[in-house]
Amino acid sequence: MGKSGLFKTIKKDFETAWKSDPAINSKFELLFNYPGVWALVSYRIANIIYKKNFKLSARIIMGIAQTITNVDIHPRCTIGKGVFIDHGFGVVIGETAIIEDDVLIYQGVTLGGVSLERDIKRHPTIKRGVVIGGGAKVLGDITIGENARVGANSVVVKSVPPNSTAIGIPARVIARGKDKSQLSHNKLPDINKQLFLYLSKRIEVLEESVQNHTEKNIEKRDAELEKIYKDFISTIKE
Repeated sequence: MGKSGLFKTIKKDFETAWKSDPAINSKFELLFNYPGVWALVSYRIANIIYKKNFKLSARIIMGIAQTITNVDIHPRCTIGKGVFIDHGFGVVIGETAIIEDDVLIYQGVTLGGVSLERDIKRHPTIKRGVVIGGGAKVLGDITIGENARVGANSVVVKSVPPNSTAIGIPARVIARGKDKSQLSHNKLPDINKQLFLYLSKRIEVLEESVQNHTEKNIEKRDAELEKIYKDFISTIKE
């Protein structure tokens, strides 16, 4: 990447922040209130230096950037254009991570590895248009498909298909189909709560049957619960 290409990419980083965050009232704020943007700018420079085999210098640049922005990006990783790290604090992007264009990453996200082996791809690939909610951990050499959504505080250890939403610990796919919204966390279901309620109702039916020594209405209620359970399971894909 030449100087003109570098400046165009950095300009795009600032433009993306301006377009993506409704809290911005002035472009002057980008200079002082957006550590994610400055972490990306530092990465762009360090990445070029790293590729020229000045690896220590690149690591020093990112070490200083980390101290200032609280965003830890390895200079070797690959980050496309139009990426926005919102708020930024606590974001970690590992050495072999690949982030394609137009990805939105919230604070506290980790794109980490699950192996200590060298010379292998240890970190995830994030495809175009992905949104990763705050605090989410995406771990290992997995792929988050185009336009996928990862819910806040989820732990993703398996690949997520394109145009789907994954939540939970470990994360499971709960919805498929392209979602034009970025990520409505308030609309995501609580799958743990749903399963707990199902189990509670199942126990209630069994206790009633034992205490009353009757099977009256048990079959009907059991069939209703079974339908609820099947509907619940159908939303979860391994």
